[in-house]
Amino acid sequence: MKSLPADRRSTLLAATAASVTVLLWASAFVSIRSAGEAYTPGALALGRLLSGALVLGLICLVRREGLPGRGAWPGIVVSGLLWFGLYMVVLNWGEQKVDAGTAALVVNIGPLIMALLAGWLLKEGLPSRLLAGMAVSFVGAAVVGLSMSGEGGASVLGVLLCLLAAVAYAGGVVAQKPALRHGSALQVTTYGCVIGAVACLPFAGQLVSDARDAPLSATLNMLYLGVFPTALAFTTWAFALARTTAGRMGATTYAVPALVVLMSWIALDEVPGWITLTGGLVCLAGVAVSRSGPRAEAAPTPSGTAPATGVGAAPEPRSERSELS
Repeated sequence: MKSLPADRRSTLLAATAASVTVLLWASAFVSIRSAGEAYTPGALALGRLLSGALVLGLICLVRREGLPGRGAWPGIVVSGLLWFGLYMVVLNWGEQKVDAGTAALVVNIGPLIMALLAGWLLKEGLPSRLLAGMAVSFVGAAVVGLSMSGEGGASVLGVLLCLLAAVAYAGGVVAQKPALRHGSALQVTTYGCVIGAVACLPFAGQLVSDARDAPLSATLNMLYLGVFPTALAFTTWAFALARTTAGRMGATTYAVPALVVLMSWIALDEVPGWITLTGGLVCLAGVAVSRSGPRAEAAPTPSGTAPATGVGAAPEPRSERSELS
């Protein structure tokens, strides 16, 4: 059987990696909601990061991965603080105030913020459609906020925390992108996770206290978050990110909210209200507008193919160290 060309093989590997990431990150919203009943936000973030860092560290030892290049460290530090640290704490907090589906709908404006930051900082371009998409998503976020206002101030706070999580997520991805030119996906993910864990060490006392009283199911959810949505999914994300632009990679997460709503309905018997869902869909529409354009490689993809097409489009040069064998 004839082997695939190198560029086609790279595209398929990146698409597979992105698909794994989307599925595991969707499951994370449900696990956070479940574990959050027994663990405080900071304790849950620290437990997740410690278990993730342990698994990643063991993989690095087995693979004999050394330290990433000096040029990778600024991006690793920033992404570790923003994405692995701040994002996880505020998302955990937000999900104690709103259901998993609502959290996913709000956080998924992250790709729009990511495209804005990438266009400005990474010189990926700032098309006029990006500004239009921002306006549409802002309206959607406002609708979500208003729909939650009838359920009390705590729900509004939850929406605001999820918005903050989206900003932290976007900033972390944009910071991570240049780091992948100087280190492998595994290296960048591992040390970003370690830095996030160090930043969350002030929650160590609370983690010990919560773990003592938490039911086994909550602790298993926390460990699951560390091993799969963190150690595995963040590595597959970095692997795919090394092969496309930050703005385009963000588009692969379009499917996350739908998967979260389905999973939370099955596992938690939670479904956002119709007004909240409408506002969330408007948010996603704004992201779609921001990623559309007249160029062929920026055209919207058919339903169900966004991860594969988005990741495969316009791959950038990358170092050989970013390959996962």
